[in-house]
Formats: sequence, structure tokens, C-alpha cells
Amino acid sequence: MSVALTLILAWLGIVYLRGSRRVMQPWRVASFLAGLICTWVAVASPFAHFDGQTLTAHMIQHLLLMTFAPPLIWLGAPVRPLLYGWLKHRSLTVAAPFEALQVLRGIGAVLSNPVVCWLSAAGALVVWHVPALLRLGMESPAWHLVEHVSFLAAGLLFWWPVVQPWPSVPRWPRWSVLLYLFLATLPCDVLAGLLVFSDRLAYPVYLCTPHRTGFSALEDQQCAGALMWTCVTVVFLVAGTILSTQLLSQRSEQEVVPL
Repeated sequence: MSVALTLILAWLGIVYLRGSRRVMQPWRVASFLAGLICTWVAVASPFAHFDGQTLTAHMIQHLLLMTFAPPLIWLGAPVRPLLYGWLKHRSLTVAAPFEALQVLRGIGAVLSNPVVCWLSAAGALVVWHVPALLRLGMESPAWHLVEHVSFLAAGLLFWWPVVQPWPSVPRWPRWSVLLYLFLATLPCDVLAGLLVFSDRLAYPVYLCTPHRTGFSALEDQQCAGALMWTCVTVVFLVAGTILSTQLLSQRSEQEVVPL
């Protein structure tokens, strides 16, 4: 499975690079490739095998798939490069890319609703941290894959209204994204707080796994909760700061009276 996932991610990178020649800024290309690397580390690298041994490693996977990889991928503005990279050298009509874009816009209009995006991310976070479902994902390779796919898909949906990559159209006023980010921290804070401050083991399945870090299962749980709490807070704070700076800059420019 790791080999197959590695090949898929490598293929996406090649298609993107082929479609981004001479039209993309280098930093966007680097951002997209960094997003693919984060995804690979989470699901296909040697590190991915540690998620069954410690909850901390499992949490790092979740953070990579939901918090780090998605915004990096969207900052790469991947829709046009992937589309043109896929259609390049194929016997299609000139109108085909534009017809495909119309279809993508229609799908995006449905999925990019901020309410849908927020609920998708919160739902994936809460559902897959239910002890019974987390254990199911650990014991079944098929459900483990479903878990990873749902985390990545929910992360991509969540970050779409924040980054707004082409060809997205803002559905709400831009300032409302600050509230969107703040509300998104609440489920994470609740879950992280439960993991950090609880004196009971939430996931007994980790009692049966070897702990090579030297931590007990409870200490591992507390470390995982603290890691999620810290990473989500910092990433969302950085995103909110960048957005606030952009909004203030736009307002300053509008207030300038021409001589």
C-alpha cells in the first residue's frame, strides 16, 4: 500500500510540474510539492508505521493530513496546473479544458460552502477520535485507508475558504474567515484538553502496543493532546494574522485619497 500511495503522489507531482511550466510562481510550486511531501510522510513513509505504536505518532499523521498538507497544496493553486498537465499531449479539442473547468466550478460551488467545509473538518476530527473507531482503523488496513482519506479530504475542504485557490469565488465576506478559523479551534481545544488533562486512558488499545519512546500510555496520550493543541493554535494564528494583514492593507489602500 505504501508503494502504491508513493507512486500516486509522485504522479501528481509530475503532472503538476508538467502543467505549471512558465505559468506558476516558484513559491507556489514549492508549496504544492511540500504539501505532497507532508502527505507522503503521513501515509507512505517509514514514519507512517509508528501510528500503531504511539498515539503521538498517530496525532502527527492527523496534523499533517488536516493542518499542514491542505493549505500548502491549495497555496500551490493546483487546479489549473493539474488540469493542463493531465490534458497535455492528449487528443482533445481546444474547448475540452474549458468544459472541464466548468464542471470543476460546479462541483466547487457545492463543496466550497464554508458551513459544509467547517462541519466536514469537525466531523472527521470527532468521529475518528471515538475510541471504537480509532481502534477499527488500527486493526483494519481498509478502514485505516478510509481514515486517512477522510482526514485529507476534510482538511482540503476546510482550507478551501481560507486560501481560496483559483477558481474559487468568495461565498462570505473575507473578514468572516477570521471567525471561521476561531470556531474551528473549539473542537480541537475540547479534544486536546480531554487528552491532556484526563487521568484515564482514552484509547486502551495503546496498552497492547510497545512504547519505544519510554513514555507510558497515559503520558503518550497527554503528549499527543498537547501536540494537537499547540500545532492547531499556532497554524490557525499564523493564518489569521496573514489574513488580518491583507484585510488591513486593502482598507488602507481604499482610504488613500488621490491628489
